[in-house]
Formats: sequence, structure tokens, C-alpha cells
Amino acid sequence: MDLSTSPRLYAYTGGKAFDAARPTIVFLHGAQHDHSVWILQSRYLAHHGYGVLALDLPGHMRSDGPPLATVEEMADRIADALRSAGVGRFIAVGHSMGSLIALELAKRLPEAARGIALVATAFPMRVAEPLLNATREAPEEALDMINVWSHSSSVAGFDRKPSNPGPGFSTMWQNLRLMQRIRQRDGDGVLPTDFAACNRYAAGLETAAALQCPVLFVLGSSDAMTPPR
Repeated sequence: MDLSTSPRLYAYTGGKAFDAARPTIVFLHGAQHDHSVWILQSRYLAHHGYGVLALDLPGHMRSDGPPLATVEEMADRIADALRSAGVGRFIAVGHSMGSLIALELAKRLPEAARGIALVATAFPMRVAEPLLNATREAPEEALDMINVWSHSSSVAGFDRKPSNPGPGFSTMWQNLRLMQRIRQRDGDGVLPTDFAACNRYAAGLETAAALQCPVLFVLGSSDAMTPPR
């Protein structure tokens, strides 16, 4: 589904035609990701009574334009898209950078926001200087660093198997391949722009204090980049 904003903003609707009269779930991906990270959740909810908009953020995969430089700009763009789509009530679900966008989105649309879910969130969402530099100067190394640093030793690295405790999945390899695919499609500007936006975001506590809706935190015990503490 293309939302009627310019440049074009793409949203996956979970295999069902979007109906703004239903309660809407807005899925917001993290840095160097796209809507496909929500493929199972979005399809399930779309087939169980919800309207689903799993977005590609501006400049990511199927959405046009350059990636936006700040979390606030991303939230502004998505708020405009939801208004144009006639969304009257929604729950925003955001992962990592997307969780910061969800915060700001609920602030911008307080009457429509029924709740937000923050997955692998943190504030401040600081990015280590060596990693921030690598996103600009050595992107392939940065992708390896992200996928190794993000996991504790409870999840094996690239050189060991099974590399994920859940059968049938390899979290690190799948995530690395997705990030490589986005780099091939959108170039080297997305990763440093996204990570700089996370590192720069400063309004988290003020925005959280102004929320009028319930908040769910989903945090991973083996997540070393945004740990539960």
C-alpha cells in the first residue's frame, strides 16, 4: 500500500486490504531495517481483526526519498501519513530506532494513540563512537559489529552453530543479510543517518512524561545493545 504522501511512503498491510475503520497497528522498524522484520506479526494481526500498516521508513527499501536525519522528522512524516490514510485510532509498535519514533508519534497524535509497544528500546540510545565512525567509513565492518555486539554470549557468533537457540532461525545471519540487502538497495547513506539519529535523540524523557496512553516494554535478556536495565 502506498500512503498518499510525497515522497511516496510504503506500508505492508499483512495480506489484507487496509481498513481504517478497524483499530490499526502501526509497525515501525529499526535502523537499516524494513517492514519485513514484522512479517509474522503483521500477517497474524491483519487476519485477526486489525488494520495493519508495517512501514518502510523514508529512504528505506520501498519508500522514496532520502532517509530522514532525526527521529522527530520521521515521526512528523508518519503522523502525516496516518492522517492522510484516515487512521482514527492506532497502537504503534516500534523496534529500537522505531521505538523512539513510536514515542514521538504518540505525542503528535495523542487522541488517536491507544498505546505503544517499545521493543528493544533505550533512552538515551547512545551509539559507541567506534561503531558510529564505522557506519560512515567501513560499513561492512559496522554491520558485523552490530550483529555481534547486539547479542550476549548466550547466542553463538557467526563462526559457531547453531547461532540461535530457536530451531529454524539464525537471528544473526538473517539480520546481517537484511542489512546487507538494504545497503545494496539504498546505498551507504542509510546506516550512518539512522544511527546518528538514534545517538542524537534527546527528547525521550520529556516525551514519555507527556504520554496519555499505556506503554508496553519488550526487552531481551540476551540483547547487549539495549539491555533490560
